[in-house]
Amino acid sequence: LSAFATYAAGFLVRPFGALVFGRIGDLVGRKYTFLVTIVFMGGATFLVGLLPTYQAIGWAAPVLLVALRLVQGLALGGEYGGAATYVAEHAPHEKRGYDTSWIQTTATLGFFMALAVIGVTRVYMDAATFAEWGWRIPFWLSLILLIFSIYIRLKLNESPIFQKMKDESKGSES
Repeated sequence: LSAFATYAAGFLVRPFGALVFGRIGDLVGRKYTFLVTIVFMGGATFLVGLLPTYQAIGWAAPVLLVALRLVQGLALGGEYGGAATYVAEHAPHEKRGYDTSWIQTTATLGFFMALAVIGVTRVYMDAATFAEWGWRIPFWLSLILLIFSIYIRLKLNESPIFQKMKDESKGSES
């Protein structure tokens, strides 16, 4: 039950992530909010792979794990709504629904790719090794995706609708 509770923690804070990062996106822009959410999400994911065990630090280990799950959930809550807004603001009016549908498609694709990485890792080591430290490998590999994602996001332009609102001083002020 504690494993399910740890997993659920990330889901429970997603609406708060949408509120927090949605607001930040309205104030400072979609691009910079995207950058913050990916750093939080990727950083927390990578750090899960570095967590000490319960045997090493006691109850601090599960507390740190839950804290990282909360950071992931908060970031994902902001990421998903921000992505929908960013894509919709870039898409031609007649293609907004189609273009934003790719967000859910790629999320599902990412889920299957994560399963593939875990599966490959699991196949190439025995169960004891995987249970001891091999489960950390996919978390470590996430650092490569984080660096690539940060690079891409630094190259993004601010959405044209947000930029227009900012130029006309019609953006959110509080």
